[in-house]
Amino acid sequence: MRALSNTLFRGVAHAIVALTAAIFAGLAHSQTVPEMTAIKVAENSYYVQGLAALGSPKNQNFISNAGFVIAKEGVVVVDALGSPALAERLVKTIAAITPKPITHVLVTHYHADHIYGLQTFKALGATIIAQASAKEYIDSDTARLRLQASRVDLAPWVNEQTVITLPDQWVNGGETLRLAGTEFRLELVGPSHTPEDLAIWVPSERVLFSGDLIFNGRLPFVGKADSSHWVKALDTMLSFDAIAVVPGHGRWSDNPRADITLMRDYLGYLRKTMGEAVDNLTAFDDAYESTDWGRFQSVPMFKFANRMNAYNTYLLMEAEGLRAK
Repeated sequence: MRALSNTLFRGVAHAIVALTAAIFAGLAHSQTVPEMTAIKVAENSYYVQGLAALGSPKNQNFISNAGFVIAKEGVVVVDALGSPALAERLVKTIAAITPKPITHVLVTHYHADHIYGLQTFKALGATIIAQASAKEYIDSDTARLRLQASRVDLAPWVNEQTVITLPDQWVNGGETLRLAGTEFRLELVGPSHTPEDLAIWVPSERVLFSGDLIFNGRLPFVGKADSSHWVKALDTMLSFDAIAVVPGHGRWSDNPRADITLMRDYLGYLRKTMGEAVDNLTAFDDAYESTDWGRFQSVPMFKFANRMNAYNTYLLMEAEGLRAK
């Protein structure tokens, strides 16, 4: 009876997904729909790459990456993209490659562009797994207000039916889980970009899903992140013998050591130069203009992100200095 009940539930869930997809497809005729292609990075590991742009109705909020691993008994997805419509398209993309069911979704962190698609996978019966520190964000006014704004700014792809979907399973990080017959190492690398950052290591594939700790091919947005821990987290990532890294944004890395090292060195340089400015009581504008940014000026997004990153790091170093006294 229980097996019959589960079968009926999945049948209804698939019908709901198909109906929703049809509605979105109708809307898409008057919208520019971004291309979604599965890119293979290892024998059983793939990802879809978001656009290097801000989220908008034109791109369905397709600005982040999502990955998936075809495991022995099912498919394990990493992150859920920035809208239910995108998640529907990811489900179809996966189905075109394998008939295996999607059994789990691993969440690297709870930023909107990675989690608004979770409800689609929940409807399919997948188990959602995230790090316990995400509870603070999920229950916050920040999350509520971001969703409220997104329902306007990203309509119709994010709307009143879009919700923040809770995990089915919380982890602390540091666990190795056997999911759909394949081992996944969930490494806690937060607080860095967010308090709940998880890196997902798949030993059998030698593939690392880094979340937003790596923005490959471009500078990151540091924001108010704990860059000290972020640097240590990147050192942890270097300890994995990865042949491929799938970042939260940007192209996958087939030279993980070089790309991780660039990110670590950039964050370390921000801390060194802005820390010295704070120690010397140098005003930020003067410190920024006198700093040699030559090594990083050719990295995409430098003009857009670097000054903001430097300023936020300057404030962080001030705060760290005050705490140390």
